[in-house]
Amino acid sequence: MRPRALASRRTSSSARRRPIAALFAVAVLSCIASAACAQGDLNVICGAPLAWCEAAAAAFTHETGITVRLAQKDAGEALAQIVAERADPKHDLWYSGSGDLHLRAAELGLTEEYRSALLPELRDWAARQAEQSGWHTVGIHASVLGIGYNVEALAKKRLPEPKCWADLARPDYRGQVRMAHPGAVNAAYAAIATLVQIFGEERAFELLAAVHANGGSYPRTGAGAMRAAARGEASIAVTFLHDGLAEIANGFPIKVVVPCEGTGYEIGSMSIIKGARNLASAKKFYDWALTPAAQGIGVETKHFELPSNRATPLPPGMPPIGDIKLIAYDFARYDSPDERSRLVGRWERDVQGLPR
Repeated sequence: MRPRALASRRTSSSARRRPIAALFAVAVLSCIASAACAQGDLNVICGAPLAWCEAAAAAFTHETGITVRLAQKDAGEALAQIVAERADPKHDLWYSGSGDLHLRAAELGLTEEYRSALLPELRDWAARQAEQSGWHTVGIHASVLGIGYNVEALAKKRLPEPKCWADLARPDYRGQVRMAHPGAVNAAYAAIATLVQIFGEERAFELLAAVHANGGSYPRTGAGAMRAAARGEASIAVTFLHDGLAEIANGFPIKVVVPCEGTGYEIGSMSIIKGARNLASAKKFYDWALTPAAQGIGVETKHFELPSNRATPLPPGMPPIGDIKLIAYDFARYDSPDERSRLVGRWERDVQGLPR
């Protein structure tokens, strides 16, 4: 009886082990198939809007299993933190944020050189920035400057739709144009710098004076000018195109155009931080962020910048790529603090105070 009982106990124990082993095998296979197993860590400073940051982190973790820890900061704060922590970096990668400050970080030796295999897939402005930085940063999206206008408001007033920067000086646009304050909003400063590079400084300031005569108040928020046009407080806005596309997504009768003379732009960039503790994970994220799938996350979260990968679909309402005539924007000169201060100061003296 005893041997029989012992055999029974062994059979029972073996039967219990088999389901456990089977469940473990299923879990491992599921983990491998879905990349759900923990594959490392990554600490990211993100300069994009929070919804975009969180969606990108979640998508990357789902694809790779790498856990992403986010710190959302604007570009100035991000650079200051990277500088402060240069002897003992707490973050591995800086995702999005103003390209001029990424270039500054490269100049200060705060970022790693990395040449992604996806560089040949990028638009010229993104690849050019990577090369100019010595491969320390790369463009992931661009904010293209242009004109947004309320189609219904212009039709009601029987006014023509603007197609060029020079059109903004038309006397029949009196009271219809909005531009933000260039001392507070990057799009407005980029407009001044763009007009100077297209027309020369004296002609540019004559045009800015005409825009002032045709305008109203100067909003001090990035989307303020476009919101005024969308809601009928004005008809035309000098804006980044993505702000106009956001209003289209919100249901307003807005159309955006790249002026016929060409236009300026800002680059949102990405860099690996020097001394990154999780360098392999940072490189994986860097490559992933340059893919069309990753760059499509911006539109999914209702942010409509121009993506850097040529295969990424353009945001809804964006002009065809052949119509986006970008000038050879001199970032080194016009993004310098001294030149910015000089041009904004001249605008405040020579334009802002003019009577309407």
